[in-house]
Amino acid sequence: MAYKMLKHDVYSVGAVDWDRRLFDELIKIPDGTSYNSFLVRGVDKTALIDTVDPSKTHELTANLQKLDVTLDYVIVNHAEQDHSGSIPKILESYPDAQIVTNSKCKELLKEFLLIPEEKFLTVNDRETLSLGDKTLEFIYTPWVHWPETMATYLKEDKILFSCDFFGSHFATSDIFVTDEAAVYTAAKKYYAEIMMPFRINIQKNLEKLKDIQIEIIAPSHGPLYNNPEFILDAYKEWISDDTKNEVIIPYTSMHGSTKKMVEHLADALIDKGISVKPLNLAVTDIGDVALALVDAPTMVIASPTVLIGPHPNVVYATYLANALRPKLKFISVIGSYGWGGRMLDQITGMLTNLKAEILEPVIIKGFPKEEDFKKIDVLADEIVKKHTMLK
Repeated sequence: MAYKMLKHDVYSVGAVDWDRRLFDELIKIPDGTSYNSFLVRGVDKTALIDTVDPSKTHELTANLQKLDVTLDYVIVNHAEQDHSGSIPKILESYPDAQIVTNSKCKELLKEFLLIPEEKFLTVNDRETLSLGDKTLEFIYTPWVHWPETMATYLKEDKILFSCDFFGSHFATSDIFVTDEAAVYTAAKKYYAEIMMPFRINIQKNLEKLKDIQIEIIAPSHGPLYNNPEFILDAYKEWISDDTKNEVIIPYTSMHGSTKKMVEHLADALIDKGISVKPLNLAVTDIGDVALALVDAPTMVIASPTVLIGPHPNVVYATYLANALRPKLKFISVIGSYGWGGRMLDQITGMLTNLKAEILEPVIIKGFPKEEDFKKIDVLADEIVKKHTMLK
């Protein structure tokens, strides 16, 4: 990807990865991603803000060569290697450059990339670094999403280089957001899968940014925001305690019994004015489950019994929900069994991180009968009552 100018002597020099479809061997990214890196050239000094994934080092170095720069500093906002992995190659080309980061990040970089101690310049929260006519301010943003993360603010140009904060896995040739709807969904999914467990920390970090004048937010993945309020308002909504009148039902059904229960519950809730998202785990990307968890106050987990426990798909979805710590208020379990088991106990035992109230489960033997449907109706009525109390 060719370099692009953001403002005078400020350039985007990173790379777009059009073909990547899996991140951290875990997260599906159907729209690809980018590794955003930025060059800030002052009258006295020049700084590179973050690098790129090692697979794209050649694109970064080509852009730097085209700009004919002499690097004095490499600012590292985050030690994860999609940001820092090109540092060793950069230091080979620019051996006099110093690595500028915080103390926690420094220790991780020394471990991950074997960078010697003498290469580092350690900065504190809100400390500044002058490039002559441009000033970089470092803002600690811990647990977004690692303990050492920080952002870099270019004061004169009012650009916040936010690293993973506000990012999206969305490959595009446009430097700024042009399709707000598409980027909103990508950014929300990015938040759901990566940031949601740290919702309280993100609230604190957003508070740190409220008095800073920002004209451009430049994250490390996805397009940049020249309308910062677009993504700032979205994050404020996602991290708030507010929820929608919605129930998500992640489920798997082997022989139709559990599916019939899900269909009956969904119909009963829809009839009572509640939005429902049944998520068939046999065909649904687990990232879509994470996305649905951002806004929902209620999750009903539905599973058949496999041997003595829940279906493995349900185990994975339950583990994910527990790990992501969404703002769920209520949880229930429905499902079926043949000759016995501990499916319910195992599912509820996996939800220790969540502070949600457990509503009366409905676990049946065999195919659901009339009395079973009545129990599901009772559960639907209870969910409606709980949602009414949230308004």
